[in-house]
Amino acid sequence: MKYLHLVWASLFRRKTRTFLTLVSIIAAFLLFGLLDAVRTSFTQAGQGANGAQRLQTGSKLSFIQTLPQSMEAQIAAVAGVKTVTYANWFGGAYQDPHNQVFSFAVEPNYLDLYPEIEVGAAERKAFVETRTGALVGERLAQRYKWKVGDKIPLQSTIYPDREGSKNWSFDVVGIMHSTDKKTGGFFDQMFLLHWKYFDETTPYNRGQVGWYVTRVADANQADRVARAIDAISANSDHETRTQTEQAATASWMKQLADIGLIVGSIMGAVFFTLLLLSGNTMMQAVRERTGELAVLKTIGFSNLSVLAMVLAESVLLLVLGGLAGLGIASLLIPVVSAASGGMLNLPAVGADSWLLGAVLMVLIGLLVGSLPAWRAMRLNIVDALAGR
Repeated sequence: MKYLHLVWASLFRRKTRTFLTLVSIIAAFLLFGLLDAVRTSFTQAGQGANGAQRLQTGSKLSFIQTLPQSMEAQIAAVAGVKTVTYANWFGGAYQDPHNQVFSFAVEPNYLDLYPEIEVGAAERKAFVETRTGALVGERLAQRYKWKVGDKIPLQSTIYPDREGSKNWSFDVVGIMHSTDKKTGGFFDQMFLLHWKYFDETTPYNRGQVGWYVTRVADANQADRVARAIDAISANSDHETRTQTEQAATASWMKQLADIGLIVGSIMGAVFFTLLLLSGNTMMQAVRERTGELAVLKTIGFSNLSVLAMVLAESVLLLVLGGLAGLGIASLLIPVVSAASGGMLNLPAVGADSWLLGAVLMVLIGLLVGSLPAWRAMRLNIVDALAGR
């Protein structure tokens, strides 16, 4: 630490170059913080206390394959099953195909399995009694300024009605409020419509179910219940895979895209580029100070001292930029989550992310500084002072 002033002075000897390199490092670790939050968000999906008691049963082949409605009674008869319901993906869009809405056709008892979704008793009754009724998430209603009593036109990107039109109309009968602050972003964006109305109106469903949701009496028996449910359709043309809510969500996302692979690939490319950029900065910095390093050796600095000072300069450069980048990410994540209207529910940069970031800062700093530090240590005083 007693040579920190020398390291600091060397680092900012060329202020413009150092500043531009710091901006690159800040951008890299800002991206790291944001992408790690996205990865963590998908990893945490379905990890709530209520989610641990729910199982999802879908087609073993693909999440787009449907299942027969007749399985409901068979699943309900499995020992350990408390309640069962089902749903279909509707694929709705509002006004413009780009304004996608998380819309699902569900059974009236769907909300019984999701205690974290709160709906008033009168609104719940209205939903059951209104054929074209719809329940809308709080944030979704706020985004489009919907209210109870509004007639909402939705365009299904998948299902036409019996006349061949993909334009559907629904009556908002209630607003859903999420009581789970951790996973509530998704629930607050949902649009629920009647499964029976959906099934009777489109000719492309005909008693088919997208997936079943089961609430188990004992979460410790979930694995046994899942195996029993899958045994119902074994060796049939509609074999199923029953998983916990977390595993089902992860599996569904992997069929769309491998989030972990995407995040890892992007960060690998970013940090590889950062390695080359900061490495070039350190090589130039040490090359310009060849004479100064020779003077330090002349007045008594050992080879190891020179090596340590160059490595410290490299690590300090990465630490300054990395801390600033993660700090900005910590401030930016709540803003991004709020601006998305609940579509993104990104967790804060946690201790694990800070620890991993710190390790990366030090590791990249050591890698970047190793070659120029080695050259500085082996520097010949006579040759350096002679400009050779």
